[in-house]
Amino acid sequence: QVQLVESGGGLVQPGGSLRLSCAASGFTLDPYAIGWFRQAPGKEREGVSCISSSDGSTYYADSVKGRFIIFRDNSKNTVTLRMNSLKPEDTAVYYCATAPLCPLVVAGVISMIPMDYWGQGTQVTVSS
Repeated sequence: QVQLVESGGGLVQPGGSLRLSCAASGFTLDPYAIGWFRQAPGKEREGVSCISSSDGSTYYADSVKGRFIIFRDNSKNTVTLRMNSLKPEDTAVYYCATAPLCPLVVAGVISMIPMDYWGQGTQVTVSS
């Protein structure tokens, strides 16, 4: 069964860090670009970061650039999103998803494109 599973969410204070993991089962992540997206209550889903399959190029929304780091470990079939200096506005459900290529970044925003597979999401809450 093809499945993506996110983990690592939780409650953290402003300025803290979290490490989200996206693990695949039933298929390998090697051929895919992997994107992280988030959706806050009452808001549309937005792209956060993406890592390509070909050369490992990384892309970030301006809202997280310099604070979040995405990297992949194909030997473990996982992609990790390291989130530092978290802010209350980072509170959302975070999803990982696969696609042949990373979405374009236009004016600092990651475009929303159809993705192949989605995980179920993991909640991140930044609050004191």
